Amino acid sequence: METLRLGFIGAGFIAKFQALAMKSVRGVDLVGVYALKGADELAAFAVENDLGDCKVCSSVEELCKHCDAIALFAPNYVRLELTEQIVAAVQAGAKLKGIICEKPLGRTVADAKQMVALARQAKLPTAYFENQIHMRSIKNALEQLAPQQKVMGPIALARSAEEHAGPHEPWFWDPIRQGGGVLSDMGCHSIAASWFVLTPVGKPATFLEPVSINAETALLKWGQPKYRQELLDRMGVDYSKTPAEDFCTGIVTFRNPETGQLVKGQFTDSWMYDKQGLRLVMDGLGPGYAFEVNSLQSPLEVFIGDAAADAVSDAETALEKSTASRGLLTVQPNEVDLYGYVDEITDARKAFLAGKDAFLSWEYGLEITKLVQAGYMSAELGKTIDLTDSAVQKELDSYTSLIAQGKGAEVLYYSAHD
Repeated sequence: METLRLGFIGAGFIAKFQALAMKSVRGVDLVGVYALKGADELAAFAVENDLGDCKVCSSVEELCKHCDAIALFAPNYVRLELTEQIVAAVQAGAKLKGIICEKPLGRTVADAKQMVALARQAKLPTAYFENQIHMRSIKNALEQLAPQQKVMGPIALARSAEEHAGPHEPWFWDPIRQGGGVLSDMGCHSIAASWFVLTPVGKPATFLEPVSINAETALLKWGQPKYRQELLDRMGVDYSKTPAEDFCTGIVTFRNPETGQLVKGQFTDSWMYDKQGLRLVMDGLGPGYAFEVNSLQSPLEVFIGDAAADAVSDAETALEKSTASRGLLTVQPNEVDLYGYVDEITDARKAFLAGKDAFLSWEYGLEITKLVQAGYMSAELGKTIDLTDSAVQKELDSYTSLIAQGKGAEVLYYSAHD
């Protein structure tokens, strides 16, 4: 079996999650990492778990010379600059077979378009890492319901939600560095998942045409004085000055270009879900059939009483974003597989070794960025955005939401606050 030698840029939360997923992937070695912090720890993890002889590199150029493909797992605000360095390394002679970017592709449509242009300039196959589309529960449901879709008609309503109590790192909370709040961070997941679920069997991921989007953003928990102070103390981010939304919801309408049928994708995302931990809920409804996925339904539960709670050193050993270390805990035995990370790495490996884009390319990531930014535009203007209007598409090319500009108070605070 041919092996893809993969290098990571970034060694934070998502990089560690992806490295864990690689334990279940054949034919991929983690051979290099470049990061400002955490590189030694990640390299040691790779070696200890037989993922590859991982080298800590001192520059992007060195990493590119050492690998077959690069995975961008660095924070949103440095990805464009890092991609420029990768392209420069390729032009200087690095023989890369592909480049991966974790969602989102860009903080703005303009950024995402530059990312696509850079990859094409370097003639690099691309993979846009949107793990939820690779979730086996969703794929299996769609396979199981393929005969029903063929006879009864395609899924007409898809609903997707991702919720937890808030991100791990300060930059995620910072709307300027991250590109917004929960709509940018997790709305991209939910919009993509709904689009995928609605797509008729056998059609490409962008087959359905986005027609319109209506969205709302709100600051429901972390704008309250008590929790603003908690966020400032814990993360160093001041939501009295530069807030981001902790809740969003909306509906995207899609059109089947062959039949003209309109279908709906509903999304809801929040950073204020104070229950067990990360909750993913997706369902699809068609004529006479349906499916539902809920990540908090697990075959494994653990109970920890008050007397034993002090023995738990890390609540997240049970579930990503877990908020409790006692009581009846939901435990997912294999989160990296459940969330689709294993399959998205497998897909990228197969595509890059064949010299082509992954199932989800950076062009697809650009389309998701457009939908997310149109969602912000809808929330700001308080109206449905017509995605078929060429003037709207042109405006999106240069659009930066008020929240991403650091002016979130103008749209999230409607009255005087402490």
